[in-house]
Amino acid sequence: MRPADDAATPPTIAVTGATGRLGGRVARRLADRGIAQRLAVRSPERAPQLPGANAVACRYDSPDQVRRALAGVETVFMVSGSETPDRVEQHRTFIDAAAEAGVARLVYVSFAGASPTATFTLARDHAATEEHLHASGLAAIVLRDNFYLDFLPELVEADGVIRGPAGDGRVAAVAQDDIADAAAAVLADPAPHDGRTYELTGREALTLTEAAAVIGRHQGRTVTFADQTVAEAYASRAGEAPDWQLDAWVSTYTAIAAGELAGVTDAVPTLTGHPALTLDELLGRPRT
Repeated sequence: MRPADDAATPPTIAVTGATGRLGGRVARRLADRGIAQRLAVRSPERAPQLPGANAVACRYDSPDQVRRALAGVETVFMVSGSETPDRVEQHRTFIDAAAEAGVARLVYVSFAGASPTATFTLARDHAATEEHLHASGLAAIVLRDNFYLDFLPELVEADGVIRGPAGDGRVAAVAQDDIADAAAAVLADPAPHDGRTYELTGREALTLTEAAAVIGRHQGRTVTFADQTVAEAYASRAGEAPDWQLDAWVSTYTAIAAGELAGVTDAVPTLTGHPALTLDELLGRPRT
């Protein structure tokens, strides 16, 4: 990885969140393609060591830092910030500073069906961010991810049960690797995608009962889904987190129950040239 003060021609792409699961995947794919990039991260010392990449400090809530980090950059890949009550304000600060730095376009990782009235409360944050991005003057490309396929096994509690008020609703969850493949394809040639919004999903939409059966088969144990009422869901987590986090957790399930995450799209194969992973395929891959 080149030092941050390298005098060579600066990369025209900046990737945020490169110390995390999704941003790190995207950064590695760009490096594999031989594309130079700037890793704009909170902690440069934690950034992945990649050929053609240099890491710079960049906090979403520090406009001066953002302007320095993005100087000379044409395209920014923006992973949403940590889930906090002021996340939307941090996003707005980052977008405004990116525009002031002379960035031409921003590729934003949003959420499926982002809307001010979405059942999943955090999808409303993404809708507010999208609105600000479209008003910023930057060319916008929006990748609206369904829930992460990789996240479904994490819903299983210690006793082998997934609990939540999802009913028989379906979720077209998408693998992080597929999202990263789609993002890398867009970033490699972004101009044709300017102004586009892509709903990224998996290849199938599963009920949590079906997902539990797949997870159990791969874990070699019985995994089941137990439907809850909304009141039971809140009671089961009472006192464990602030109210806004409890709302987000419960609405993870109620959004599924409402059918808002069931639609399967062809965005992943269209952008990547390969089919999206199923849960069975994802869990069946060798661990690396």
